[in-house]
Amino acid sequence: MARTSFGRSGSKISLRSSALDLKQLRYVVQIAESGNVSKAAEILRVAQPSLSLQLKWVEEELGVQLLLRHARGVTLTDEGKTFVEYARRIIHEMDQIPQVLRSAEDSPKGLITIGLPMSACRGLSRPLIEAVEKRYPGIRLHIVEAMSGYLDEWMQSGKLDVALLYDHKAYENVAWTEMMTEDLSVIAGSKSKFAGFDKIRFNALPEMPLVLPGRPNTLRNVLERLASKNDIDIRVAFDCDSLSALLQLVRAGYVTILPSFAVSEEIERKEVRAIPLVNPTPSWTLSVVLSKLSANPHCGRAMTKLLAETIRTLVENGRWNARLGN
Repeated sequence: MARTSFGRSGSKISLRSSALDLKQLRYVVQIAESGNVSKAAEILRVAQPSLSLQLKWVEEELGVQLLLRHARGVTLTDEGKTFVEYARRIIHEMDQIPQVLRSAEDSPKGLITIGLPMSACRGLSRPLIEAVEKRYPGIRLHIVEAMSGYLDEWMQSGKLDVALLYDHKAYENVAWTEMMTEDLSVIAGSKSKFAGFDKIRFNALPEMPLVLPGRPNTLRNVLERLASKNDIDIRVAFDCDSLSALLQLVRAGYVTILPSFAVSEEIERKEVRAIPLVNPTPSWTLSVVLSKLSANPHCGRAMTKLLAETIRTLVENGRWNARLGN
């Protein structure tokens, strides 16, 4: 009988390819997530002795111990961590089969997880959702908002189907389209002494009460590379990874650096001003990225095109201040 092997960091598990079924994978994953066989049995609605027997059978079949038993419950061994990682992936892909089979290029259906950076999510979410409802009513959209570095990492691991990324770097298992270039501005409160400036020179940043996202962060990287190139030492008063908190600090007298689109609502209400940074002007490139690991590729391709169309429309009608690519 054929055998299958998998593992990482030198750990290898070998099993007969037809030995385990999906139910047993779910059992082991649930025990690992619950940290307790009794709790897992209750969630799975399986008798505890039967579940314990299934676990023992799986371990004997694999020839390794997956879980360590102790008074507080169970914890995964190194082999157990490897097994659960692969089992989750298999379960996820098996669960996607029905909706993938129902999908078609002309009428995609199913769940798509799309990642949007915090500087774009507020302004982009509503028009994107409206476009999905109009064009693809069969798509269930799950929007994930996060810093671009996290989105990049989640795209590489296959946790996201589609994402909008800043200064995207090439890597395996993704396809991408560069959409546009966006300038970064100084964001100051309307009552700030900086609010009256028409523009601010980049070399003035060290004298300003600056708050920025902490490292690693794409925006921070763009600014620090440009500062280093121009022999400028940027001094940051606080690191802050929350857009809402950044805006609270701006209202309190600090300044930050963002694209104007990120704070378009506040600009419209005259709560803040976006002041151009010049000599030099920092900018970044935005790309629409599609995961080749998507469990629903039809929906993924459809959403990639629709996301690009929505962004292009926002730029062309003046709601997003950016320069479209060719």
